[in-house]
Amino acid sequence: MYYRRIFDLPTWGFRRKFGELDRLRNRMDELYGALSGGAFPKLSAGVFPLTNITEDGENFYVRAELPGIKSNELDIQVTSKGISISGERKIPEEGKNVKYHRREREAGKFSRLINLSGDVDVNKVDAGLKNGILTVTIRKAEAAKPRQITVK
Repeated sequence: MYYRRIFDLPTWGFRRKFGELDRLRNRMDELYGALSGGAFPKLSAGVFPLTNITEDGENFYVRAELPGIKSNELDIQVTSKGISISGERKIPEEGKNVKYHRREREAGKFSRLINLSGDVDVNKVDAGLKNGILTVTIRKAEAAKPRQITVK
C-alpha cells in the first residue's frame, strides 16, 4: 500500500484524478435520492390538459386535450390578455380490492391560465368540444391585428 502511494502504481495517477469526481457524483446521487424519495413529498403539477396555442392574422386558437370531459363540466373565461380553462376530471373507481399495476390517469380539478401575446376581443369567442378536443377561437382586438401599410 505504501509502495503504491509513493510510486502511484498501478494507476499512475489516473484513478486518483477521477476518484474525486466519482465521490462527488455518488454524493450528488445520494442527495438527489433523498430529495426525490421519501424525505420530501413529491411535487405534482396536478391534472392539466395538454394544450396547443396558435394564431393567424385574425384569431388565436387554443386546442386542449380533454378526454372524457363534457362541455357542461368546463369553465372557460376570457380576459383581454388571456384565457382560463378549468374543470374536474372524474374517473370512476375500479373497486376496493383492486391492485394497480400502473396508474397514469389521474382524477382531480384542473385549471389552466394562458396568457396570449396580444389583446383580444372578449365578445368574439367561440368554443367547441369534439372527440375530447376543446377548440377555442378568440378574435384579436382591432388594435392587436397587423395592419397592411402601403409605401408611397
